[in-house]
Amino acid sequence: MTSLDCNKPETKSCGCSSGSGKKMLIPAIPPVDKWGHIKCRISDKFRMNYAVEPGLYSIGNPGESSPVLVTANYRLACDHLRKAMEKSSAWVLVIDTKGINVWCAAGKGTFGTSELINRINCTKLDTIVKHRSLILPQLGAPGVSAHKVTKATGFSISYGPILANDIPAYLEAGKEATADMRTIKFPLRDRMILTPIEFFAALRKYVWLILGLMVFMGIESSGILIKPAFVNSWPLIISGLISVITGSVLFPVLLPFIPFRSFALKGMILGIIVIIPSLLFYDKIYYGNPFLASASILFNITLISFIALNFTGSTPFTNISGVKREMKFSVPVYISMCIISSILLIIFKLQKWGVV
Repeated sequence: MTSLDCNKPETKSCGCSSGSGKKMLIPAIPPVDKWGHIKCRISDKFRMNYAVEPGLYSIGNPGESSPVLVTANYRLACDHLRKAMEKSSAWVLVIDTKGINVWCAAGKGTFGTSELINRINCTKLDTIVKHRSLILPQLGAPGVSAHKVTKATGFSISYGPILANDIPAYLEAGKEATADMRTIKFPLRDRMILTPIEFFAALRKYVWLILGLMVFMGIESSGILIKPAFVNSWPLIISGLISVITGSVLFPVLLPFIPFRSFALKGMILGIIVIIPSLLFYDKIYYGNPFLASASILFNITLISFIALNFTGSTPFTNISGVKREMKFSVPVYISMCIISSILLIIFKLQKWGVV
């Protein structure tokens, strides 16, 4: 798939009215990739490379007066835009955000002024449309200085609605967005969509914890025994798996209903509610040992809170400075809780061996 771009100027056309007398072809934006959508919801590795080549694309049969919509080169964002505009005609200027979505890229600076100016110039957009107006997603506003773009290129900027689905209505209304179009919402459906990638990312790391736990439970004074490693570990493994599900799935579902603003604190509250009832099965899960019970409960509450904290980057509840503030106080707490948990586990093991 190629686009109208400046990376290979000798092979690129310069638009349908370049002034050179030649009629140029600009590729249509790629078809919606439903299978790719599923994969990027469950694989962080796939999602990080789910990109469209930057450049200029078309939707429908745009002309010199058609609107120019600007978006990130994250494939999912392009697909949402294409689907929303499937009954319309428009130009789509895809800028290089390193495959990151508009909102995150604006915060990181890749959906920014210099890249937008560069992309306007290298696609020779001024030879393709007669007007000098761009429509940017509202969530990209933090990264772009509109007056600098206008000064450098002559193109003015309008900020469209938050959701791509509202763009046709926005254009129909003469680039007027309603208050509803300007409001960020985060309903249950949107929160649930994000849970698979949170769950699988946490589960992959939890596998290493399982291996470590089995080795620990299998260590005896005579060496590492296979049977204790499996038999004594599984109740704790299930307890940890419940923590992973709680942090990655239950937390997003209950997010608006858990008190306090801090995600770390929200996670700890949810962790206490979910994990403390395990004491009802004190003998079966913790073998009646208070040190093992304390270590496990402390670690699982920490695990739930940590996974919940990771969800800050997926919500409109926080911003970059808020995340940094949370990290500043929560990470030392997590480290302390893990150290205490490890000490309790060592005491449990020494007690089992009759050392203490």
